[in-house]
Amino acid sequence: MNLDLLLQNLTNPALLFFVLGILAVKFKSDLEIPNNSSKFISLYLLFSIGFKGGQELVHSELNLSILWALLFGVLVACIIPCYTFFILKRKLSIENSGAIAAAYGSVSAVTFVTAVSFLEIQNISFNGHMVAVMALMEAPAIIIGVILIRFFGSKESCNSNMGSIIKHSFTNGSVFLIIGSLIIGFLASDKEAMGIKPFTTDIFKGFLAIFLLDMGIVCGKKINDFLKSGWFTAVFAIVIPLVNGVFVAVISQFITADTGDRFMFAVLAASASYIAVPAAMKMAVPKANPGLFVPMALAVSFPFNITVGMPIYLAVINYF
Repeated sequence: MNLDLLLQNLTNPALLFFVLGILAVKFKSDLEIPNNSSKFISLYLLFSIGFKGGQELVHSELNLSILWALLFGVLVACIIPCYTFFILKRKLSIENSGAIAAAYGSVSAVTFVTAVSFLEIQNISFNGHMVAVMALMEAPAIIIGVILIRFFGSKESCNSNMGSIIKHSFTNGSVFLIIGSLIIGFLASDKEAMGIKPFTTDIFKGFLAIFLLDMGIVCGKKINDFLKSGWFTAVFAIVIPLVNGVFVAVISQFITADTGDRFMFAVLAASASYIAVPAAMKMAVPKANPGLFVPMALAVSFPFNITVGMPIYLAVINYF
């Protein structure tokens, strides 16, 4: 791996703000981002990515390669929870195994947003349909996680019907906003899109830095509770994203030759959901412990991906 690429990523201002948030908790500072402000910033980031993706998509010719990309993303989201579930259930309960498998099969919109910034620094572009790929990868893993819990667990493990789970997966706020923004960006004319470009593009990196500061504060608060769960979950939260990201970085060459798209596939495969999945599992599998799978995704896998993982995935893609 190119060490210059790793060092460049580690000096990214947005990433340094993330570290600042962790340090704020470590040194018991009263620094915090108000909840309403944090929610607004996250909504803005999803809106911006979705809208720009729609604009890119309208300039792309809908062809077989785009359909293959969408299918490949869904396939990855289905395979990851299946194999990780059987690794997890050797050490954890069926409910926790299914919830964690769903989290790692699903995707993190925040990791995707950070990956966009990473590619911009490297002057690498990606196609707008990757936003649609991300949106489609959210729900399948949740559905498969619930199915696995129902099949291997007791009748009391799940208390929701599959229809409500599917509906909740697609109407979850982050998924609904990014799909809606993608459609609006697709329908908007170039002239209309230019009118809001200062909002959708020019201030994006600044908002991302503040959002990652908030994520750092949240991670700092959760990491102590997570460390009490033992070595297995800590190793899993680092090794599985690395394996998924590297494997998809390699095999994605058979789907597309575009470096940016392959990198996004790798990041999506390596990321873990800590927003949509906890919300769905709270409703469907109340016995699953969010104090376990939320810190795994947010306090371990997310920092690993945005610091070390992304340079590794890009290096693998360049090598192959």
